[in-house]
Parts: sequence; structure tokens; C-alpha cells
Amino acid sequence: MNQLRLLEPGFGDSVESAIRHFLSPWSSELDSPALRMRIDVKESPQAYAIEADLPGVNKEDIEVRVHGNVVQIDAEVKRESKKTTNGDKLLRSERYQGSVSRSFSLAQDVDETRVKANYEKGVLSLELPKKAQGDYRKVTIQ
Repeated sequence: MNQLRLLEPGFGDSVESAIRHFLSPWSSELDSPALRMRIDVKESPQAYAIEADLPGVNKEDIEVRVHGNVVQIDAEVKRESKKTTNGDKLLRSERYQGSVSRSFSLAQDVDETRVKANYEKGVLSLELPKKAQGDYRKVTIQ
């Protein structure tokens, strides 16, 4: 059993986290924490602004798709395996490797042709202009 324990200042924001913290000496090495994409969504009359935390992800490994009012963000974390030297051994690795995806719908359709994306210091910023509401046509019932 690994004798390395995590020292965290509290139980986090969920019951699952509290139980995991309580049972930490008996927890499996297999339950490594997955990368969670946390997002902020802001709305103005003209556009939506999204900020998504993606630490450790390369810009080339992020894909954003917009269709109507649905936004999907996919990212992949790649990690190079490093060999230890001088007989060192890895006691614990909490760095995540794998993919994460998040999709959500907005109240109004997005103009896909004017979407802007920027990625800097682990934060993906999206500017999603709202599609102009077209003129409504009254349908005559025959």
C-alpha cells in the first residue's frame, strides 16, 4: 500500500469527495481524478462568452463545434512517459491523461460564421455571436 497521503484543506464540494477523503488510506490507485472541464457562460444582448478551464491541454488538441444553439468542446490531454533516473520510483501520479468532452445548449442560435476562439494559459475563451432573429412570416391557413 502506498504511504503517500494527500493533504487537502477540506472535503471539497461533494459528498463523494468527503467519503473519498475519509477512506483515503484504503482508496485504490486506479481512481485517479479525471480532468473536469469547468465553464463560465456569460450573455450579452449580442453574444455569449464562454470560458472553459483546460489546464495541461495543448491548443492543437482542442476541438470546438457549434451547431445551432449547441456547443461542444472536446479536448485531449497527452502525457509523455518520463523514465526516472538514479533508481527513483514514482510514488503517485495524479496527472490526468485522456479526453474530456462537454456539450451544452444556449437559449438562442449562434452565428457559426462569426465565432471567435482563443486559448491562453489553460483557459479557452469563446465569443459566440447570436444569430439575428429573422423576420417572422405569418402562415395563412387554408
